[in-house]
Amino acid sequence: MPGSGGWDTFVTEGLQIPSHDPSVMISALGAVTEHLGLAWTSSVIQEHPFTFARRAGTLDHLTGGRVGWNIVTSALENAHRNFGLPGLTPHDDRYAWADEYVDVVYRLWEGSWDDGALLKDKAASRHADPSRIHKIHYEGKRYSVEGPHLVAPSPQRTPVLFQAGTSPAGMAFAARNAEAVFMFAGSLGNAEKVTTTVRRLAVEHGRRPEDIRCFAGLSFVVGSTEAEARRRKAEADEYMSAEGLAAHMLGGMGVDLGDAPLDTPLADLHVEGGRGVLQAIIDSVPGGRPTIEDMVRYRAERMRLVGTPEQIADELERWQGAGIDGINIINHVLPGSYTEVIEGLLPELRRRGMAQTEYAPGTFREKLFAGVTGRPADGRLDDRHPAAAFRGAFRGAGNTRSG
Repeated sequence: MPGSGGWDTFVTEGLQIPSHDPSVMISALGAVTEHLGLAWTSSVIQEHPFTFARRAGTLDHLTGGRVGWNIVTSALENAHRNFGLPGLTPHDDRYAWADEYVDVVYRLWEGSWDDGALLKDKAASRHADPSRIHKIHYEGKRYSVEGPHLVAPSPQRTPVLFQAGTSPAGMAFAARNAEAVFMFAGSLGNAEKVTTTVRRLAVEHGRRPEDIRCFAGLSFVVGSTEAEARRRKAEADEYMSAEGLAAHMLGGMGVDLGDAPLDTPLADLHVEGGRGVLQAIIDSVPGGRPTIEDMVRYRAERMRLVGTPEQIADELERWQGAGIDGINIINHVLPGSYTEVIEGLLPELRRRGMAQTEYAPGTFREKLFAGVTGRPADGRLDDRHPAAAFRGAFRGAGNTRSG
């Protein structure tokens, strides 16, 4: 059997390399768009939280409050070595790292500047009130951050918080921190299991089920007739690379890629990332021992909806019933995959009231939770979120270290 490939497969097939800095792209996209929410992925391993908090605050200003952060912990061996680590940090330890990371940035975004600290009083020559700007004096296992936050409060203060991870540790982290969860569920049953679990855990942390939006990763093949859709699917399958898709998926699970044959049982792999995805694949083969090749087939088939706009909309209604609020569209070809959805599927979704016809006003957070009761009117995090606990937490503490 051919192998699943190593890093050379990524280069040969253009998988995530070249990979440019998405935060730079956001600054450009923000200048030429008005309503789009612009979320980017940044791992806790790649940037110090003090610098990241500054970057995110700056981008939120530049976009008028339309920034989101997809919090990831990086399951790639190569990524960890590129940032000076000896190898991949164990799965649950990465989430402990993420817990500390968000603890630091929450303090900077929500607690360092009080409301009203920015005066901009030209007549009195007072730009800001130092008594309302605080150092945070954070001391933790990995980080020591004095502060204060260098960016004045942005429209959202804290960007909209996304998270992608459906392992037990990932869902627990999402329940505490996420406002939106990406998932590769693969089936209605698994989607319902994840959405129900995350929202139940959120309630245990003092939040509400509706405080978390859930997005499923799905791809689409749309045809004006069922026969046309099947023909388009067959054409797309001709271009699918089993080795490339295996390399992509295994790399995201922290598997040290090499020459593992496609018939290697998944149970024989040591996986440090993507455990939720792996378990969903294993669950999809009752009583069997799924292989890498089964994983590729699962990724290609179980996450793809094929049919007419009406048929796909019917299926998406079932996903909606399983707790899914939106779709993260996975492309097969560019720009064709998106064109099919925009021109073929979107009109039918709008006809059924399943897609918006106009944008809600306000920040990214206000647009994301439009119509949900009990939300703040100013686009900021609700009081139930753990970051809200740092509002006013540093008042009266002074800006010099004590003890």
